[in-house]
Amino acid sequence: MSEQPARIEGIPAGLTARGLDRDQTPVADWLCSCRIHERATGRAAVARLLARARIGHCPHSEAKTA
Repeated sequence: MSEQPARIEGIPAGLTARGLDRDQTPVADWLCSCRIHERATGRAAVARLLARARIGHCPHSEAKTA
């Protein structure tokens, strides 16, 4: 059974990152324009999400068509 991403309605799409200071656990939230939410916790996971997330470009629709 695969885990389905959460679909969020009523909140504008965007990317937020917090806890980037020293001695904090970084957390990033990305709400894609297709309404899929992704969260990353930890320095390496946040770095990967920040590198992959593009506002106005949905990689989830490409994955569905591939």
